[in-house]
Amino acid sequence: MDSAEEPEQRAPGEPTLPFWVSYDEASEKESGDSMGLFGDSGEAALRQVPLGPLRKNLTEAVDALQQLFADVAARDGALPLREAQLSFQVTAGGGVQFIGTAAQMAGSRGIVLVFRQ
Repeated sequence: MDSAEEPEQRAPGEPTLPFWVSYDEASEKESGDSMGLFGDSGEAALRQVPLGPLRKNLTEAVDALQQLFADVAARDGALPLREAQLSFQVTAGGGVQFIGTAAQMAGSRGIVLVFRQ
């Protein structure tokens, strides 16, 4: 669900969306992709994220989550799943990375997906 395509390698004329990402030149060279806004180091830079990889990665992530939620809902317990909220960030290459709930992430912001039954 995470594309390693660099923004500079997108097809000419491919639609993009602007996202703020944390930029660390050393880690970008290693992974081929800047982290989303919540990267550990580096400075923030506005990057044009290609819609093709973002659309593909977000679609795959949502499809996997919907299957997971269907499996959980099928358990038919005393506390049925009625709503799930997940936060994610977008990388400069159009990757999707979900944000966990570790203590250091408690104050983080991201894009929130809400799934309701």
